Amino acid sequence: MKALILFDSVFGHTKAIAEAIGRGLGNADSLELISFKQASEEKILSAQLLIVGSPTRGFMPTPEIHQFLKNLPANSLKGKYIAAFDTRILLSTIKSKPLRMMVDFGGYAAKPLHKVLIKKGGVALLEPQGFYVVDEKGPLAEGELENAQKWGAKLAEKFRTL
Repeated sequence: MKALILFDSVFGHTKAIAEAIGRGLGNADSLELISFKQASEEKILSAQLLIVGSPTRGFMPTPEIHQFLKNLPANSLKGKYIAAFDTRILLSTIKSKPLRMMVDFGGYAAKPLHKVLIKKGGVALLEPQGFYVVDEKGPLAEGELENAQKWGAKLAEKFRTL
């Protein structure tokens, strides 16, 4: 499996989750983990499995990574397997009940990422996944690096069964 994990990270937590997912993928023939800022269409097109992650900012992925993906040519991911993840605030750490309700209702970055990857022709291996941070700037919630590694292992297992 040739895998590419593409991410954006504001406070470093999404990058840490991406690295843990990479550890979970295990014996990939080739695994590259890069910021979307270093990505090229060529790198994306050469991957068999594209995993994309972003922190949740205003209920969405960062505008930069979202725009980068939207600018990929139509059907450029046809035949490629995809997965999407985000980092998101742990609702129980939000003190304001109205704000907690807004965040819960507004959604998170993984679903919009998933949708744009599917729209570009990608085939989803797993449903979008969220990993929690405590408060806006973190740290990661306890156990989230382990959860990310397990999710990476699930992706690898699913890929092997295709």
